Amino acid sequence: MAKNKHQSYYDQQKAEILAFLSVNTTQPYTLQDLYQHYDVHSKQEKMLFGMVIEDLLQEGKIYQVDKGKYTVDAEANAVIGRLDHVNQRFGFIRHEEGKPDIWVSADDLNGAIDGDLVKVATFGEFYRKGDNPEGKVIEILERGRSEVVGKVQTFGNYALVKPDHKSLHEDIFIPKDKINGATKNDLVIVKINAYPTNTQQAVGEIIEVLGKAGENNAEMHAILAEFGLPIRFPKEIEEQAEAISEKIEESEIQKRRDFRHIQTFTIDPHDAKDFDDALSYRELENGNYEVGVHIADVTHYVKEGTRLEEEALSRATSVYLVDRTIPMLPEKLSNNLCSLRPNEDKLTFSAVFEMTHDGRVVGEWFGRTIIHSDKRFTYEEAQEILEIEEGQIVVDEVALKYMKPLHTLNHLAKILKKERFQKGAINFETNEVKFRLDAQGKPLGVVLKIRKDSHKLIEEFMLLANKKVAEFVFNFGKKKKSKEGEEEGSGNTMVYRTHEPPNPEKLLNFANFAARLGFTIRTDSEKGLSTTMNKMMEEVEGTGVQNVLEQLAVRTMSKARYTTEPLGHFGLAFEHYSHFTSPIRRYPDMMAHRLLQNYLDKKKAPSLEEYEKKSKHSSEREKLAAEAERASIKYKQVEFMSMQDHNTIFDGVVTGVTDFGIFVEITSTNCEGMVRLADLNDDFYELDKENYRIVGKRTGRIITFGEAVKVRVKATDLERRSMDLELVSVGGKAYKSSSGMANKARGRDGRGGSSRSSSRRSDSGRGSSKRSSNRSSDQNSSNKDKGKRRRR
Repeated sequence: MAKNKHQSYYDQQKAEILAFLSVNTTQPYTLQDLYQHYDVHSKQEKMLFGMVIEDLLQEGKIYQVDKGKYTVDAEANAVIGRLDHVNQRFGFIRHEEGKPDIWVSADDLNGAIDGDLVKVATFGEFYRKGDNPEGKVIEILERGRSEVVGKVQTFGNYALVKPDHKSLHEDIFIPKDKINGATKNDLVIVKINAYPTNTQQAVGEIIEVLGKAGENNAEMHAILAEFGLPIRFPKEIEEQAEAISEKIEESEIQKRRDFRHIQTFTIDPHDAKDFDDALSYRELENGNYEVGVHIADVTHYVKEGTRLEEEALSRATSVYLVDRTIPMLPEKLSNNLCSLRPNEDKLTFSAVFEMTHDGRVVGEWFGRTIIHSDKRFTYEEAQEILEIEEGQIVVDEVALKYMKPLHTLNHLAKILKKERFQKGAINFETNEVKFRLDAQGKPLGVVLKIRKDSHKLIEEFMLLANKKVAEFVFNFGKKKKSKEGEEEGSGNTMVYRTHEPPNPEKLLNFANFAARLGFTIRTDSEKGLSTTMNKMMEEVEGTGVQNVLEQLAVRTMSKARYTTEPLGHFGLAFEHYSHFTSPIRRYPDMMAHRLLQNYLDKKKAPSLEEYEKKSKHSSEREKLAAEAERASIKYKQVEFMSMQDHNTIFDGVVTGVTDFGIFVEITSTNCEGMVRLADLNDDFYELDKENYRIVGKRTGRIITFGEAVKVRVKATDLERRSMDLELVSVGGKAYKSSSGMANKARGRDGRGGSSRSSSRRSDSGRGSSKRSSNRSSDQNSSNKDKGKRRRR
């Protein structure tokens, strides 16, 4: 025990000396300087300091520049990462290798702004003032943004632009000759000409006026610009797309397997325009079923080496805001040539399966095809047919024609889903928000979408195709078993959609959290984890905490990404998985098409490095698109709440507790706001971090995570997409404020595990849409990657 105490003291002194040298790098220091700084006098303490210096020298963390003079080796302690400037007082450097984030005071940012790639000198492994190591920016390696979106304020011979982004905290100075016609309250794009320093604010010029703040079109364009996403296609790209012939040559048809005589249909949202997949169905003579998953053959039209290809790679994904789609491909391709519209011959790339009645895949074929879709269903139309019961009298001709195919496919889909969950898939069903908008884009209502069998049917067959394509490529050319056992595959290059098991520390934290709510989450095995996680989700279904628990579980998971490494997909319980089924809206699917055809043509594997680079780029663009989508949803949610009567009382659930306030999600809109502790004036509330609650110091009153509350809207801020709430009742009991008590506004340094800034939602993956992972993990694991866009 004594040894541990001595070791702890030694480590502390070691960390503090390293921290001192890391911060004070303008000159070297002698041992005498250190003695004086730390007020060291005894012989024993001086010996300890000498041992510390010797250790740091041997570890390469400091070096001797002159006899007896020491300085820090900043490079040896450096960490590289992106700055997340949480608030005006501090930021975090998000470690690129997944290690703990580095806390940096605003005074130590040295001109870095949010999004910059920086090199940080850390203050030692044991040096902690909170839950994160501390550091100081020593070099800006790459600027994260050269343009900023914000609102103009004019002041005669100059203007200031207040950035829209929550993590950009300083106004940008605009000289008079760089205002370029912008007027007060215009939303603009600013090019940064001079980045901020410790003594001077950023200087820029206005390069585009988007419109007046508050106008829907201007706000949506501002969100796109904020995340560096394109608003429109260059003229050259549009012209190249328009020049592509719509005629399908007979010579092309002869190269393909012809499915035009087989019953084929699409199932999509009612407002969809880009139909990138279709299903064909027929019964075989042996009693099995042939199911064709037919995907738009985008790479037939978008050739490598063209500007169209370069633009598709640059964008990497379509972007879906609340009121519009920003397609990856020009409309001529996305909504016309490639879209599998009904009653038209279309070129496709297909995965065709022979399946038994009990759902086994006994045969598969991949290749280029031509189809003719007979029917375009909306999800609602397909669902009506699926809900027709056996023996029910049917007179509708469409229902009669498609009832057996749809019912059979639904039967097979349910078997496929059951099999996935038996193997360890995890089910997350977070709510998706959709808005009813008027002609000016104002939200008239909020609808929480419900997924039914028609959605799940399509999802399962897209998952099957994605999995089988990945397996085929991975095993293509695989050698037979030798005497030593089965040899490795042929090293086939492929773009996989991977989802690795969760970080053990994050998982343990979530398991402990769930335990306090009465749920057991096993962390000793992947199967045990998935079983207990699914059980918890079943038990909370339909309750007030369902959405928030699912979102927290998603955030516990790793993020799904694109890579050439066959790492498997944890959330889907697939050993190999790719994205093949949505090439109109995802560039990785185009890469999968090209690679699959490469192996079908029995060609050698192409460059792994090239595809890995494109995969990483695609993952980054996907993240930006998801963040933009969440921002647009949050904007409309706050806008909708701002239009409600201020006396309206809303049901909600506590979704987060911090030492400066509680987060509440309004049940009817999934919109989240904050009740600030400073506004709870009946008592002085303190955070009980271990039990996820706040407790009144005088009354003992408790408000805990997951508790049902009623709230009013106190204030909305559209610029920041945030909302303050007023507490009305907790757990069915009215909340009565008192003028005699008041919580002082408090806030910690952000390094604690539960303290979350009001801006954290925009980055947390807690957006409502299933299209975002990204919902961080791929639904993050279960819905979005289950195939099609359809907000999956």
